[in-house]
Amino acid sequence: MAAGQPWTGDDQDHNDRCHERWLVLLNRSTAQPDYRDEWYEAQCGGCRFWIALSGQLGQDYGACSNPASPFDGRVRFEHDGCQSFGDRPDGSFG
Repeated sequence: MAAGQPWTGDDQDHNDRCHERWLVLLNRSTAQPDYRDEWYEAQCGGCRFWIALSGQLGQDYGACSNPASPFDGRVRFEHDGCQSFGDRPDGSFG
């Protein structure tokens, strides 16, 4: 990155390290044996309160903006979820 230029978030090494650190913060993981089928349709990336980050990290991560969620104001993986999921009227994801 050139001096004086804004950070774009498009540094693959940095993004890979963030992904590895942030995965330990998951509330729900589809890899867990106790993952419930009903949670699949209530993942963060499909919640109306999920705001995708910009740059490469925005392909998998976003900020929760749900005041009823314990994750409000935190970066979340798109396939995570919580009990405060809010359906998107258009059914979109990501």
